[in-house]
Parts: sequence; C-alpha cells; structure tokens
Amino acid sequence: MSTTVNASIDVDVPVRVAYDQWTQFESFPEFLGGVDSVTQLDDTMTHWVVSIGGVRREFDAEIGDQVPDDHVAWRSIGEVTHRGRVEFTPRGGDSTRVDLEIEWEPEGFVESAGAALQLDDLQVRSDLKRFKEFVERRGAPTGAWRGEVHGGDARPTPTPGTAGSAGTIGTDPDLSR
Repeated sequence: MSTTVNASIDVDVPVRVAYDQWTQFESFPEFLGGVDSVTQLDDTMTHWVVSIGGVRREFDAEIGDQVPDDHVAWRSIGEVTHRGRVEFTPRGGDSTRVDLEIEWEPEGFVESAGAALQLDDLQVRSDLKRFKEFVERRGAPTGAWRGEVHGGDARPTPTPGTAGSAGTIGTDPDLSR
C-alpha cells in the first residue's frame, strides 16, 4: 500500500529562484532530511542515497516532466517505489508557493509504522521549511537548468536570440545543473 504526502509553503523569493534551486538536485542533502546524496547522472536521471528510520536505500529516479518556473515530476526506476511532483506558483512580488506531493511504498515495519503515525508528513513539512530557509538565506540559486522534459525526453531551452535552433542546455552559462 502506497503512502502519499502533500505539503505546501510560501517562500520569499521570485518563482525563478525557487524553481532554479529545486533543479539543483545535488544540493538536496542541505535541506532534505534523510537524503544522504543525490547524483545527477544526466538531464533526466538521478541517483539517490537515503537513510530514513535507520533504513538505507539507493535508487535511481527519472525526471518525466519538467517545465521551467512551473513544475518538476519524477519517479523511481527499479525496486523502490517513489514518485513525486513539485509545483511553483508566483504569489506576486518576490513570493512563490511551493506545492509538493510525494508518493512511495513503505517497506518493512519501521517504514510502515512511520507512515501509519504520519511521521512522513512531519518530515516533508520540515524539509520544505528547510528549503525555504535555504533559498531565502541565499537569495539566489546555486545553479539552474532551464530545459524542459516531457515523457522523459529532455528538450533544452533555446538561448535568447536563437529562435528555431536547439539552443543550449542552460540559458545562463554561469549556472549549471
């Protein structure tokens, strides 16, 4: 039986800053509890190492859908069942609403008990608060990737002034994914 958690938070940064920071998956351990590391394998694949409730897991996740300043959706590949979606909504001025939905399949007694006691909900809300603190404290993202992903296929966003061409992976050469 899968568990789904939904949480939201308003962050006091423009939508572009919030979205760009979220696309820096390798920085997740700085604000996501239980995430030991995330390695960006390519534009759509990541490798995760997590430790939650004394249980360590490794899995790969594929970004299936991603639109700059709007949303990122992912799903795990292989034995571990994990999927999620984060949406970014401008709230006027320099504020952004971040809505996160995560679904996974608890395994074993510890994870099932945590889900039953809604400890997962508390963890996700705490993680969003740490994301808020992280991105607001910095004021600027640690990097950016402005391409789109649809059906697991990455489509780089053209650089301004290159209409009709494939463009480059990022629109800012100083920022990397």
